[in-house]
Amino acid sequence: MRPGRRRWLARAGALGAVGLLSACASLTASQTRALLAQPPTDLPARVEWAQVPFFPQELNQCGPAALATALGAVGVPIAPEVLGTAVFVPAREGSLQIEMLAAPRRHGHIATRIRPDLIALLREVAAGQAPVVLLNLGLSIQPLWHYAVVVGYDLPAGEILLRSGTVQREVMPLSTFEHTWSRSSQWAFVVLPPDRLPAQADEAAVTEARIAFERVAPAPQAALAYRTAWQRWPDSLLLGLGLGNTLYAAGELTEAEAAYARVAQRHDSAPAWHNLARVRLERRDLTGAHTAAEAAVRRAQVEPTWRDAADAVWREVQQARQGATARPRP
Repeated sequence: MRPGRRRWLARAGALGAVGLLSACASLTASQTRALLAQPPTDLPARVEWAQVPFFPQELNQCGPAALATALGAVGVPIAPEVLGTAVFVPAREGSLQIEMLAAPRRHGHIATRIRPDLIALLREVAAGQAPVVLLNLGLSIQPLWHYAVVVGYDLPAGEILLRSGTVQREVMPLSTFEHTWSRSSQWAFVVLPPDRLPAQADEAAVTEARIAFERVAPAPQAALAYRTAWQRWPDSLLLGLGLGNTLYAAGELTEAEAAYARVAQRHDSAPAWHNLARVRLERRDLTGAHTAAEAAVRRAQVEPTWRDAADAVWREVQQARQGATARPRP
């Protein structure tokens, strides 16, 4: 879906390649040169999160170790061995990116892709995050993929600080880091609880991550994730629908109705009108359900994939109204 979604492997044994790259890194590290020449005034000059845990990686286990580090940074104590079966693919001798993004959901947290940009990465660190990055510590023709966790940086010194491999505090020149990171299309993510957003939040990435979280999370947790994001992007159709759906699944019908109504009115969306009609029908608001079902049928003329669903809810509303009219009064 996104350019960085290619499945690269993270292999062990790559740490010795850093020194080989230092000499040529400055030739291509344009983001580092621009950053050090004129650092953003709102970006602290130095940051280091010494409290972030460290798990020395064992053979072929840099993925689980990096993920355990990122989860530990947000208060989820877990050993790499526990994560190994979830993210490590023995046949590939590494961890695929899709597994790395999926694993935190099973522990009540959300892995969100961050912008592929050095300043954006450092802003996440300055905000207290410990981003997981995918580096190629080899060469383009002979890649050595490796996951590490960023725990700080020093702009005056031109350095970035990592939890990496068997090194608890690896100090790497920013130019070298950019060079090795760029070969993964600057792929990185942060792990956060559902009520927090990345500092450099991108609406599309946040929405994608929350939709994936909804598939495995309890409905109240998923609703919290959607509510947090929708407060940031109140014009988002997908976030509003997601909030309504998860509130409905949690049995919060009044709040679900309010979310659907807001989305339907703002976007004049067939699925929003359809869902609003359904929840109003369940709450026995037949007049309101009739209004919403009528709007769903109207919108389905221009959103034809919703035509059958809109027609079905319209029929159900009319049957319910006829049944209510036919009942004798006590």
